[in-house]
Amino acid sequence: MMEKLVTSEFKLGIITGGQLGKMLTAVANSWDIKTYILDLDEKCPASASCTAVIKGSQLDFDDVYNFGQKVDMITYEVENINIEALKKLKLEGKTINPDPDVLEIIQDKGRQKSFFKKMQVPTSNWSLYSCKSEIIEALDARKLSLPFVQKLREGGYDGKGVLLVKSENDVKKLFDAPSVVEDMVDLEREISVLVARNKDGEIRCFPTVEMEFNEKANLVEELTCPSSLDRSIQDRAEKIATKMISDFGMCGLLAIEMFIDKRSNIWVNEVAPRPHNSGHHTIESSLTSQYEQLLRAVFNFPLGSTKIKMPSVVINILGEQGFEGAVKYEGLTQSLAIDGVKIHLYGKKITKPFRKMGHVTILSPTTDEAKQKARAVREKLKVKSW
Repeated sequence: MMEKLVTSEFKLGIITGGQLGKMLTAVANSWDIKTYILDLDEKCPASASCTAVIKGSQLDFDDVYNFGQKVDMITYEVENINIEALKKLKLEGKTINPDPDVLEIIQDKGRQKSFFKKMQVPTSNWSLYSCKSEIIEALDARKLSLPFVQKLREGGYDGKGVLLVKSENDVKKLFDAPSVVEDMVDLEREISVLVARNKDGEIRCFPTVEMEFNEKANLVEELTCPSSLDRSIQDRAEKIATKMISDFGMCGLLAIEMFIDKRSNIWVNEVAPRPHNSGHHTIESSLTSQYEQLLRAVFNFPLGSTKIKMPSVVINILGEQGFEGAVKYEGLTQSLAIDGVKIHLYGKKITKPFRKMGHVTILSPTTDEAKQKARAVREKLKVKSW
């Protein structure tokens, strides 16, 4: 264990300071860990709770490398990072969790799929294409048929870089960049499992959560925990999660999004080696939050209990359509008057349609009650602009 943590001089570097970084620094503060953020925006959401913001781009080799020189350990809240800088820092002895070798696989969805195949992880059939014309040629030659999903190999996040291709009209919208094309699953449910592993190999899964997506934004609109799925399906999903973090040999937190098809088969969609939108509920509803669990994992402390304190539903607070500019929230008072409502605002100064501005966790004795309250909050709480 890294006992120098208790000297209060340990410097944890976090690459980018969005909402995930903000929530991670809040937990690190309770352990008196100094947190340094690398971000181009000196007023990023995490700036309010971290020790210092170092201005720089996570994509620039020199910015990432120089940032690494200033801290004792590096972790991150995004995948799109200059991997060569992280590799150089690792060679020089810097502790980076999760390891750059893991990140290099995950930040490229083509490599992700190849890894799934190698490790015999169930995933939908897929092919790699370098450009739009190659996909059209495959369609014309009947080597590919509608419907399918196109995902950019690199740089996609929060639903961006994903295209559902269901008709000829959608074909016109294809990304003209290296991408993964995969079969569309005959979908029954979408679920997520978060799993943590420390250096000693201890592993703990958080309970399976169910997700409902906003089709326009391709973002999670509502998350429910615990899942209503049959226990045997949840056990299979958590077994897959445990196998995957072991196969990666990863130290940290891994979020695994999965599909359940109409025949109750489980297919891994994609993974993220960091805190995740599907784990926000853990802040209030679990004995250990995903952010505390990440710190326990990277510092090689015993992992915390993932038991649920109370059923919960999470809804994202998204920028309203038709509004862009300085943010204005409506309905906070009415929403907070509802029992069990916990509001998290990320501190983003500018709103845009469908931009993630915060989330609300609703705790209740049953998931049905929590869902009912979530509907009320969704009607009242709006993000507009001045």
